[in-house]
Amino acid sequence: MSLPSGPLEPVEESWSSALAVVAHPDDLEYGTAAAVARWTGQGKRIAYCLATSGEAGIDAIEPERCGPLREAEERAGAALVGVDTVEFLHHPDGMLEYGLDLRRDIARAVRRHRPDIVITGNHHDTWGPGAQNQADHIALGRSVIDGVRDAANRWVFRELLDEGLPPWRVTRVLVAGSPLATHGVDVTDTFDRGVASLSAHGEYLRGLGQDVMSDPREFLESLARPVGTRMSTRYAVSFEVISL
Repeated sequence: MSLPSGPLEPVEESWSSALAVVAHPDDLEYGTAAAVARWTGQGKRIAYCLATSGEAGIDAIEPERCGPLREAEERAGAALVGVDTVEFLHHPDGMLEYGLDLRRDIARAVRRHRPDIVITGNHHDTWGPGAQNQADHIALGRSVIDGVRDAANRWVFRELLDEGLPPWRVTRVLVAGSPLATHGVDVTDTFDRGVASLSAHGEYLRGLGQDVMSDPREFLESLARPVGTRMSTRYAVSFEVISL
């Protein structure tokens, strides 16, 4: 992944609750979890919502066994950064489609949780020069932006009103890992908890192979943006901030 160039503005942190919506178990653990640990440590309430169970993510384990395993790993990793609400929408892993079904499910989640902000992952075509993004991430991120808008409009997905879910407006989406990031969160003090959260995905990381993920700490250090001098390195997680 390419880190954005130039200084990062601090992410505004006066909010008190967030809903993180991503495609797969482990998506939040590549840096974002360290920021989540910082925020839950401030007393903020954060819930996770995952579009899939990641059932197609381990080549050696058939989806029927893999999905429940990866759900359990996600719950364990979330608990390590102070998140006890983890939900799965059970859309098919590897075959996420931008469309009304996914937008409706995201709007429903936003209306149920009523967060101040929504967090998601990179929805752009690339992570940076020469690094193509995955189809699920692109479909999910774009659906999140539109689903958040849908959650505020009572005349879109009217069936949600019948479910007792009135409109809820969110005005900011934080996009983690974006090549267009302009803001950052200092995660130096919670970096270890972020490493532990990623390490909780033991079966998945083993499935990636030693050549890809031999050391979760080293891998996260390669993604985190260094801040400060060589003698006193601090780390930041970067975000694109989308105002709606």
